[in-house]
Amino acid sequence: MDHTGEIHEQCDLEGRAEGETRTVPGHPALTRILRQHIEDEQLQSGDLLFQGESGGILAGSVIRRAWRSARKAVLPPHVYESPTGRRVYDNRNTRLTKWLNDGIPPAQVAEWAGTVWLCSSPRTPDVSTGSCRT
Repeated sequence: MDHTGEIHEQCDLEGRAEGETRTVPGHPALTRILRQHIEDEQLQSGDLLFQGESGGILAGSVIRRAWRSARKAVLPPHVYESPTGRRVYDNRNTRLTKWLNDGIPPAQVAEWAGTVWLCSSPRTPDVSTGSCRT
């Protein structure tokens, strides 16, 4: 697919067939909240999970404002003022790093992240275990 560079560009998942989806891990408590929201809002496949005022995509400024408020409400001041989790996307990198440090095979982490796992040279991917071998 050719990318247009538009904000909120619609495209398929990297390295996957057109229309293919993926399962992502989530904390059970958050999963319950999201499922209840989907039921309450009677959302269907293809609907936006969270919508802006006019029913479209939420503005980035709205997401950033909500994120700052949430961080301020739950973090001690010294952590809030630090770069820790300053951007929503930072949490993705932190989570991926934690999974890898916890010993979860890199191939599994890559699948959850929705990306392609490449094993660094001089090691060779071992697809049977999702790890690298020398």
